[in-house]
Amino acid sequence: MSQVVVVVGAGSIGQAVARRVSVGKTVLLADLRPENAEAAAKALSDAGYDARTTTVDVSSRGSVEALVAYAAALGEVTGLIQAEGVSPSQAPIEAILEVDLYGTALLLEAFGNVVAKGGSGVVISSQSGHRMAPLTIEQNRQLAITPVDELLDLPFLQRVRCRIRSTPISFPSAAMDCACRRKLCAGADAAPASTRSAPASS
Repeated sequence: MSQVVVVVGAGSIGQAVARRVSVGKTVLLADLRPENAEAAAKALSDAGYDARTTTVDVSSRGSVEALVAYAAALGEVTGLIQAEGVSPSQAPIEAILEVDLYGTALLLEAFGNVVAKGGSGVVISSQSGHRMAPLTIEQNRQLAITPVDELLDLPFLQRVRCRIRSTPISFPSAAMDCACRRKLCAGADAAPASTRSAPASS
């Protein structure tokens, strides 16, 4: 049975890690944008790797579960490389939380159910995590024990949007201008849970 390494986020970082750990294995490249996965697959195939592609929206449980099923059908899943993420220059804070936090937790949970004995995973950290104050012990505990589908409902995450520093260039959308950010922060304690819309790909 073939061993499978799944790369989520088919950018340069994901490809670089895959090249080091996927020799002799099937590499499944998954990205929100099919053209990104296809371009990465061509580069790896030209270098001698057995590369396959698929699409995935990591903010969608159904999409992630479909990815897991496809990977398991290809062979024994021995590796997960989570390199999908967005930054304030690409997306609003809601999408950052949906992709970088919820999406990563969802991938780890889903692939944890199928990964082979001795398998491993690597998560490429988001720079967005350095745009806010350090988490407290209690906040870290909540992130560790809260069920995946309840993560974005944590009260302190509703206030994270106000602590992530950005510039007008980082958020070119009119929806995230200064006036809107002030309004968002004013109502942060009562902000509703995210709608988990489709994220921008890195």
